Amino acid sequence: MIKIGILGEIGSGKSYIAKCFRYPVFNADNEVSKLYKKDKKVFNKLKKILPNFFYKFPIDKNEVSNAILSNDNNLKKIVKIVHYEIKKKLKIFLKKNQKRKAVVLDIPLLLENKINSKKDILIFIESKKKDIYKNLIKRKNYNKKLLNKFKKIQLPIDYKRKKSQFIVKNDFTNRSVKREVNKVLKYIL
Repeated sequence: MIKIGILGEIGSGKSYIAKCFRYPVFNADNEVSKLYKKDKKVFNKLKKILPNFFYKFPIDKNEVSNAILSNDNNLKKIVKIVHYEIKKKLKIFLKKNQKRKAVVLDIPLLLENKINSKKDILIFIESKKKDIYKNLIKRKNYNKKLLNKFKKIQLPIDYKRKKSQFIVKNDFTNRSVKREVNKVLKYIL
């Protein structure tokens, strides 16, 4: 099975492009949302380390945001707990899809948390800054301060670009993105 890791800036269209590969996608952001809604164990761990921010289950994303914005160390604490669970979910996903030709990993901290292996194909999504900004402000939970906190814990964009075997330019039009994705698929399959 080929594992395709999607890298890029927040708001560059990684999740959309991951779906364009037409292979099973492990979307870490969706998995985190499920943990907040359904995993009482995660809630109890977060409540224990940050009792002033986590009050009730299911976890409200505003509580998470407030915790992150109040102290730089809180994001690291949350990531440590959540990514441990995400790694377990990823193992289940990979086992379930082991007979597939390829899977796509849409995991924002893929390199930072050393989730990828040397054999994985890394694809960097390149988008213009103005397009990224337009994409970000459309999000219902857009918060510039929160975004900057997440950017601080990520590796530099240039590093991610250099680590990638392919660069897919995302101009946020379906046709060109699908053409770019098909070129990559022809090469790696």
